[in-house]
Amino acid sequence: MQMPTPIRAPTWVSRRRHFEQKLWDLDKCRDINQLKQMQALVYKSNLQQDPFIAPKLIAAFSLCRQMGSALKVFDQVRDPNVHLYNALIRAHIYNSQPSQAFATFFDMQCSGIFPDNFTFSFLLKGCSAKCWLSVVSMIHTHVVKWGFEDDIYVPNSLIDAYSKCGLVGVRTAGQLFWGMKERDVVSWNSMIGALLKVGDLSEARKLFDKMPQRDRVSWNTMLDGYTKAEQMSVAFELFKSMPQRDVVSWSTMVSGYCKAGELEMARMLFDKMPSKNLVSWTIMISGYAEKGLVNEAIGLYLQMEEASLRLDVAAFVSILAACAESGMLSLGKRVHDSIERSMYKSNTLVCNALIDMYAKCGNLHKAYKVFNGLKKRDLVSWNAMIHGLAMNGRGKKALELFFRMKQEGFVPDKVTLVGILCACNHTGLVDEGIIYFYSMEKDYGVIPEVEHYGCLIDLLGRGGYVREAFELAKKMPLEPNIKIWGSLLGACRMHKAVELADDVLNLLVKLEPKNAGKLSALSNIYASAGDWNNVANIRLMMKSIGRPKQSGASLLLLNDEYHEFTVMDKSHVRSDKIYQMVDRLGQHLKLLSPVPGSLR
Repeated sequence: MQMPTPIRAPTWVSRRRHFEQKLWDLDKCRDINQLKQMQALVYKSNLQQDPFIAPKLIAAFSLCRQMGSALKVFDQVRDPNVHLYNALIRAHIYNSQPSQAFATFFDMQCSGIFPDNFTFSFLLKGCSAKCWLSVVSMIHTHVVKWGFEDDIYVPNSLIDAYSKCGLVGVRTAGQLFWGMKERDVVSWNSMIGALLKVGDLSEARKLFDKMPQRDRVSWNTMLDGYTKAEQMSVAFELFKSMPQRDVVSWSTMVSGYCKAGELEMARMLFDKMPSKNLVSWTIMISGYAEKGLVNEAIGLYLQMEEASLRLDVAAFVSILAACAESGMLSLGKRVHDSIERSMYKSNTLVCNALIDMYAKCGNLHKAYKVFNGLKKRDLVSWNAMIHGLAMNGRGKKALELFFRMKQEGFVPDKVTLVGILCACNHTGLVDEGIIYFYSMEKDYGVIPEVEHYGCLIDLLGRGGYVREAFELAKKMPLEPNIKIWGSLLGACRMHKAVELADDVLNLLVKLEPKNAGKLSALSNIYASAGDWNNVANIRLMMKSIGRPKQSGASLLLLNDEYHEFTVMDKSHVRSDKIYQMVDRLGQHLKLLSPVPGSLR
């Protein structure tokens, strides 16, 4: 008897089922080509008016940064409902267009569509600075008007928004928090985070201790507050008492110890981490790089590559920023090699970080090469290159690049103009610097800030216009900072303006009464003018302060490793041999010194 052939299950999936699945996940699509194909199928199926599909299309175009297409989808719906308006508001907020989001909200009101709880939560996400406090208060009023104050999701969003509006906002958030009928763990976490943003660590801890229940976010938020305040001993005690630690907890501690300069402790915790992610590796490598520990940074970077971890944009930018901070060119080059092998070699953010790193490490040729090879330059690209040229004494080149930037249609911002004023400063172009400063607001709409005044005052001082610089510092609409008065004191020393130096020092002492370093600078000014009585008086004042000036340090790069030296420093492992060599060099120089009177 012949057995029947078993029937196999079909391996194909119906096209309609596949299409429905694609529609369900449409709002998660980040591939613009795939999205346009799906949009064509939507139109072919005459589903563009569907209240379920249209919001998903708007969300998808928002993710792809295609707001023009998102608006077209919205406009093609004849009778938009609250869900469609919410989708468009959320899309505007996601694309950093808060004014358009509020315009959509007002249009919704004019159309007679009532908002829901999600409407206000989406709008609140767009309020992210002190200047938004009045807007947050306005939304708060609408929330009460529409009766959403008891929907816990909305007041939680309000607390978060108020927390971004400075001290006044945090106080209002506190009133809202204690007035809530019901609070969940998110409410408590948001309020603790708000207090930490304004530096109120003690109140945040009191609130933390009162929490009826805590989750990992609660512990990690409090831990982050202590590490940012550099209270590492308290942070460590809290870390030990945590019921559960995740990769965020460990990374927060590693980051805290790195910033505190305790790299041995940071590395010990890093090595003990049960699991590491890209952020953990980046923190530790950046910590080494910022402190100039080349061998440790490069060694750990190679370990990370051996672990087959693929760096993302944030990791590349973070490590390159640390290299730029410490001048660690060797690690920067290795990172550049990795970028060339990755999918980010044409990424504008990554290339901007490369330009900044090479410029700050003094390799202008490489910086220019990356800049010229960049396909899509943004304003940050131009600013990085202009600043790089300026800080390396290539002021005229920086000004030439500035003209080129304007020709290509870029409008300078406040950062650009700081770079231009620095370029004039480093090149001694006093007249040009004055012209640029006084044309900022008129030509570019940029109101001068402290940094711009500081550049101009330094430029005038170095150029010999010390009195003019002093008058400008006194008359400027903003409060001069220590850097401005410090640069003026340096100008007084350079041009031996002894009387003016006294006035500058009096103003400096008001800002920093216990800074002996400034008194030391004045002592040097008196010494250069031969006023030894005042030199002695200043030295007595320095002793009475009881806080010695911090010694300057010299860095020597040898075999890809930095060695730091200060005056009479014996901390180096080979200090005995170093001083022996210095003594021998001194004796040798004495033998080479010419006999007095022989060079007539």
